[in-house]
Amino acid sequence: MLSPCTRRISSPLLASLSHSRFHSHQREYRGSPLAPRLPPPPLRCFRGSPPPAAAAGAVATMAAPVGEMVWVPVLEEGVFRFDASEEARSAAGPSLSFVEPRRREEPREGGDRPAVVPACEVAGNVQKVVIKLPSGTSFYGTGEASGPLERTGKRVFTWNTDAWGFGPGTTSLYQSHPWVLAVLPDGKAFGVLADTTRRCEIDLRQECTIKFSAPSAYPIITFGPYNSPAEVTMSLSHAIGTVAMPPKWSLGYHQCRWSYDSSEKVLKVVRTFREKGIPCDVIWMDIDYMDGFRCFTFDGNRFPDPKSMADDLHSTGCKSIWMLDPGIKKEKGYFVYDSGSETDVWIKKADGSPFIGEVWPGDCVFPDFTCERTRTWWASLVRDFVSNGVDGIWNDMNEPAVFKTTTKTMPESNIHRGDADIGGVQNHSYYHNVYGMLMARSTYEGMVMASTDKRPFVLTRAGFIGSQRYAATWTGDNLSNWEHMHMSLPMVLQLGLSGQPLSGPDIGGFAGNATPKLFGRWMGVGALFPFSRGHSETGSIDHEPWSFGEECEEVCRLALLRRYRLLPHIYTLFYLSHKKGAPVAAPLFFADSQDPGLRKIETSFLLGPLLICASTSPDKGAHECAHKLPKGVWSRFDFGDSHPDLPVMYLQGGAILPVGRPIKHVGEASLDDDLSLIVSLDENEMISPIPDIDEPSGQEGAELSKIPIDLKSGDWLLKVVPWIGGRIISMTHLPTDSQWLHSRIEINGYEEYSGTEYRSAGCTEEYKVVRRYLEQSGEEESICLEGDIGGGLVLQRHISILKDNPKIVQINSSIQARSVGAGSGGFSRLVCLRVHPTFTLLHPTEVVVAFTAINGSKQEFSPESGEVTLEGDLRPNGEWMLVDKCVGVSLVNTFDPSQVSKCLVHWGTGDLNMELWSEERPVSKDTPLTICHQYELRQTC
Repeated sequence: MLSPCTRRISSPLLASLSHSRFHSHQREYRGSPLAPRLPPPPLRCFRGSPPPAAAAGAVATMAAPVGEMVWVPVLEEGVFRFDASEEARSAAGPSLSFVEPRRREEPREGGDRPAVVPACEVAGNVQKVVIKLPSGTSFYGTGEASGPLERTGKRVFTWNTDAWGFGPGTTSLYQSHPWVLAVLPDGKAFGVLADTTRRCEIDLRQECTIKFSAPSAYPIITFGPYNSPAEVTMSLSHAIGTVAMPPKWSLGYHQCRWSYDSSEKVLKVVRTFREKGIPCDVIWMDIDYMDGFRCFTFDGNRFPDPKSMADDLHSTGCKSIWMLDPGIKKEKGYFVYDSGSETDVWIKKADGSPFIGEVWPGDCVFPDFTCERTRTWWASLVRDFVSNGVDGIWNDMNEPAVFKTTTKTMPESNIHRGDADIGGVQNHSYYHNVYGMLMARSTYEGMVMASTDKRPFVLTRAGFIGSQRYAATWTGDNLSNWEHMHMSLPMVLQLGLSGQPLSGPDIGGFAGNATPKLFGRWMGVGALFPFSRGHSETGSIDHEPWSFGEECEEVCRLALLRRYRLLPHIYTLFYLSHKKGAPVAAPLFFADSQDPGLRKIETSFLLGPLLICASTSPDKGAHECAHKLPKGVWSRFDFGDSHPDLPVMYLQGGAILPVGRPIKHVGEASLDDDLSLIVSLDENEMISPIPDIDEPSGQEGAELSKIPIDLKSGDWLLKVVPWIGGRIISMTHLPTDSQWLHSRIEINGYEEYSGTEYRSAGCTEEYKVVRRYLEQSGEEESICLEGDIGGGLVLQRHISILKDNPKIVQINSSIQARSVGAGSGGFSRLVCLRVHPTFTLLHPTEVVVAFTAINGSKQEFSPESGEVTLEGDLRPNGEWMLVDKCVGVSLVNTFDPSQVSKCLVHWGTGDLNMELWSEERPVSKDTPLTICHQYELRQTC
């Protein structure tokens, strides 16, 4: 336990800014008890703001006001390390993000001082850090995160998660980057790294405020403020390293599917690319090439001679990449299991026996990559595997993913016998977020062992900040829909801002079936991402470029030919990224960080001096969109392949002069390397767009979806709007003529979400009327609605006014799995059923929420209580009431406590949320999340 900083900080301003940089903001907090003392003692490690020239000396041991963090300058000018206390600094574990961990530990000489000093609170074993920045600051970064480019107002939890079918509100994906890039009002930029491997909350919901919260002691590393965001990302790269220089062939187009299930199928796909004149340099082998999903093996019938197949591919100029998972089948006689057991490489349970979890082969054990002997053992297997003609390796399922568990991973109590220089023996919660990175490192090292004169190519699903030193990444198991196409742009840009420039999505979407228009549009922009790969899951229709008709095929051909003409330029950008840490694909505000109008743009991005403008809207092509250009001279140009379904490109300055050695595509689809023609060209006549043949839903009751629906029976009249989130916009109690739900058609009312974030998936989707029973038909008045929330999941709500007790409105809500991906063992992403009604306060000053808690205590909350979260034994015991003391009535909400893990009360101005939350877990077809509850109006004594 960390003894300093143990009381709660009450000041709303929890950071101090140097008056030399932010004089106007400093006036706002000068009276705060957390304001720094000027000057502090001239010691090596400081609290608050130091004197202009701090002399070297002993570490400070003096007491200081609660909340101040001690600091030392590290790495280079403008970079500082902050710790909660001297004791916390000593207790912090080694850095796994820094390329040279010692540089985080060694103070540097220098007289500069931090412009921003974080504040800290330690409560129990949780360290909370808060940084307040000036009004008008925009936040970015947070690594692999779904949702918008600008992260202001969002919250992320760094916990590597198998997130098949994730949505825009999913708070944990496959990788962890506890990093925030802040662009200040004047265009300068500032970076913050919470250097912890633990589960960490990054909370950006409060304006201009960064909050980190994680267990145990960890340092905060700040970068800047510097003059531009690019300077911050370059400074970050000096800490965490730069991207490994990729092999040239890996910058071509990649074609993948789960799975091309035989050598014959693989070669046929590649021949078709060549015959159709569509560039493709790499084809991928998913798990079905293996013998019973055993890593480092080949199925003798379908892939009898992988070396011969690889030779055939190489003769056509095509490389091959093969998957390796961490789950090793527990089977005596299987050489990988036997050698691993002999070397004692498996992760252990708390009792010392190997942990066994189910993945593709069945019962599996998992290598402990935190140990050098395990990494050496794995690298030797990779070295031998590469001799089969393998050109690159794909590490998947390495969060690590485990089937048939609600957490989708192994228990946090598992034991890793880590090397002393990375943290030593720790439980899984310590190493979980770096497991994938350490596996990628081992794979990378094995490829180096196999050939020292070839650059390795490794792709990893799970990772940590710094993973770019070993592997590329992709944005995970996305969906074939327009929302995910749109989201792929900010996701790639966020990864670049967080140190990982070599990334891209599954073009066309992994799960589900793309339409011709969607696939063509996605290929148009995906062909210009740093990593360009099409991929789709088993059970979906074919997703090769020619699978969607001639018009889509032509769009894909033009898009990929465009990429290949630009390859020398893209290669040059990767060289600059490798040497200096600059992003390859950068947000538009990198062109002018002082222009606030550029900060939210997420359908345009920069490739050096190239500006790419895309449309992610199904009803508009890029040529129909209004594109904001940064200041300067920008000329529109292309290669004579102008098409309404392709992005628009602008060039600053009129020409690209690549400094990297040009790449020549090998094979029948060879392209001209001469880029002298990249100049501003006249507009070409648009050829016909891809026809929109997206089929409308044929679901029962679809014709009712645009008709407001009334449910009227007994004491209640409800009005339901299916077409926006299935919202109940009014709930009127007829005997008292009182309306209890507060809503407009487009906002509030009664709705559900599928996650813990406000307005996560489920709030705006169109609901379909599945069933409706009318009172006059002899059934109770009821309606059943369904909304598709992606990833094979639906939100279903059955609303009824009970026939045997017409005083009661009953709502049965559930998240159900209809077609969750086999890629996650039949389980969905993490979801939480969040029931969110907004009630009208008829007499705002005379209402309370009252109940008896599970622990027997009487609870009452008034509007002055603000937001209250009730968990554990403080939850209502199955009933809570909105009591209107003025008229002596109570709206009573009853529910099953076993279905509700959390209740939340949030008072607004004239309204109130009384929310019911389920547990957060993945669902399968057999394990839906359900909350059944009722409303009734009662007289209050």
